[in-house]
Amino acid sequence: MQMSKTAKAVLDVMRSWLGYSEANGKYRRIIDLYNSVKPLPVGYAVKYTDEWCDACLSAAAIKAGCSDLIGRECGVGRHIEIFKKKGIWIEDGKRVPKPGWVIVYNWNDSSQPNNGGASHIGYVEKVSGGRITAIEGNKHGMVARRVIPVGWGYIRGYAAPRYKSSTKSSAGKKESTATKVVREVIAGKWGNGKTRQKRLRKAGYDPTAIQKEVNRLMK
Repeated sequence: MQMSKTAKAVLDVMRSWLGYSEANGKYRRIIDLYNSVKPLPVGYAVKYTDEWCDACLSAAAIKAGCSDLIGRECGVGRHIEIFKKKGIWIEDGKRVPKPGWVIVYNWNDSSQPNNGGASHIGYVEKVSGGRITAIEGNKHGMVARRVIPVGWGYIRGYAAPRYKSSTKSSAGKKESTATKVVREVIAGKWGNGKTRQKRLRKAGYDPTAIQKEVNRLMK
């Protein structure tokens, strides 16, 4: 049975792991799942003594059948490079994220714009009342929630995986909207060059994917 590649699928996995910790030993199941998929990123098998926030993020995507949407990694900095190659990285810690987005932190900078290194990673579970609830692996040695304000200074940025919509009707609507955007790009309504790319990303679209469709139609 093919799994539905939705934000809900990933978040359901993370919720099922809440409370898995180094103290009770259940975190080892997460690391074992990450290590079970070969070839391993950079050829490295995560040890039980390693930091495991990104291994948890990747393992949740593996279990939810969404690994191809975000890639696999155990190093946050390297994972950002994967997000960039996939065209899903958002270099803006002040954005209001959506459930299922990947949230990246940099503990060495407490203000926005935060464009330094990368220290920690998790999934956005929900946003309500200007507050973000995230679920993260290795938060004080366990899978746990974190509640922070939108635009919190320590947020390095986000990755917005291209999940499928939860329902067929909403998926059709999304596709229709994307097609409309492509037509608008061709008509010059989104500007040009970096300005267009910035506006598309801010609106939640992948500039690379939009450009490919523009090129196809223009042929």
